[in-house]
Amino acid sequence: MKEELKLQFKNISKAFPGVQALADVSFDVRKGTVHALCGENGAGKSTLMKILIGLQKMDSGKIILDGREVDIADARTAQNYGIAMIFQELQVQKSLTVMESMFVNRLPVNKARLVNWKKVREDTVRILQQEEIRLEPDTPLSKVSLSDNQLLEIVKATTNGADIIIMDEPTSSLTEREAARLLEKIKKLRTEGKTIIYISHRMEEIYGLADDVTVMRDGQFIATKPIEEIVQQELIRMMVGRELTDVFPKHTTSSEGEILFEARNVSFEGVYKNVSFQVRKNEIVGFAGLVGAGRTEIARGIAGFDSYDSGEMYLHNEKLKNKNVSEAIRSGIVMATEDRKKYGLVLCRSIAENISLPILQKISRFLFINFRKEKQEIKVYFDRMRVKAQDTNTPAGTLSGGNQQKVVLAKALICEPDFLILDEPTRGIDVGAKYEIYNLMNEIASQGKGILFISSELPELLGMCDRIYVIHEGSVAGEIKREEFSQELIMHYASGGK
Repeated sequence: MKEELKLQFKNISKAFPGVQALADVSFDVRKGTVHALCGENGAGKSTLMKILIGLQKMDSGKIILDGREVDIADARTAQNYGIAMIFQELQVQKSLTVMESMFVNRLPVNKARLVNWKKVREDTVRILQQEEIRLEPDTPLSKVSLSDNQLLEIVKATTNGADIIIMDEPTSSLTEREAARLLEKIKKLRTEGKTIIYISHRMEEIYGLADDVTVMRDGQFIATKPIEEIVQQELIRMMVGRELTDVFPKHTTSSEGEILFEARNVSFEGVYKNVSFQVRKNEIVGFAGLVGAGRTEIARGIAGFDSYDSGEMYLHNEKLKNKNVSEAIRSGIVMATEDRKKYGLVLCRSIAENISLPILQKISRFLFINFRKEKQEIKVYFDRMRVKAQDTNTPAGTLSGGNQQKVVLAKALICEPDFLILDEPTRGIDVGAKYEIYNLMNEIASQGKGILFISSELPELLGMCDRIYVIHEGSVAGEIKREEFSQELIMHYASGGK
């Protein structure tokens, strides 16, 4: 029996100055299915989806919707055709309430052309109860969790008539429980006949959700297959264009090396207390724990982003002050932050300007930057991180998420730290870029340096770390050596177990 096609891309091409983003891309999406769209960062997935929702215009090609060619000129046209997109980084209008957000741009009015707020409230209550979202209509979005905001966006799309819903890395910033809740919602949408285009780098989600998978690489279509016909290793190979011999290329090190960094009873009132741990030379040490446990806050205190009330920190047996980020960098400690857009990058500035920010004093004289020296310094790290961009003058805000992450890492590495803190460095990036970052971590550790690796993905902590400290409610709940590693033991400590 021939499957009914909901959407067809025919020979889609799109070029930007110096970059061919899409080249003759063609594939079909079946109605009422979850269609995974996979590929490395910069493969063209986001560009194709932006064309579908009217944010960009293709140079050539056709989009066939329900058997007829359509011209999607803008976002409103896409909405009228029943196409909606839930972005990876939600642009939430935090000043709005739940009910205002739910009916934005479609508020019901009475005969006097005034907003019928009674109907808005009643409809919002009905929808929230129907979707089992425990929120009040008057709750400001600023007080709504990220997972609930994502669910609200999905509900808003479906109640506004969307038949095709695009989801871009929807679980990248969620806890396991929140992610599971969202995935159940997606399965429910499929049973209701909705068509989902699901962009994700998480293999367990792709194989747990998708009916079909399309792979793109370097702006080109590689293949579309039913998910049961493609094994994970083949999928990864198609995405990156080469074999990855091991998902976690860990170089094991001795746990008896010289102590590089030590924290002794470091506390910050109301955030974390009596935190003590060590990182040795050549070692990758993990921080595990549930979201909100205090892992990032401890790291920010070490790296000078925030202050701490008491305790002591040592690097190379020398006591540190690190009252600010500049002092931490001078002492040899650098942190690549979790939120690359908020803390890691100046998005309106070029790649070169971002990478060179921490070393402006080094490349300047009498308040003037030596641009030749700047170019020499940043080229080493731009090439080393293999950032996919036309050149270093490209604005950071135009890069894909994975390439933005590479710029954040280049910015950290140009400081030549002895102790590098990586906070969720692989969040929202593809398996190929992850593999490069893992190899980079091994390379840095092998040079006698130390790494503190914070991650919410247990498999990569277990795969890449020599030891793991588990944080629970702002305290170190347990230390686990590599020979003792297990997800069960980590979760035992993370949940407050002794």
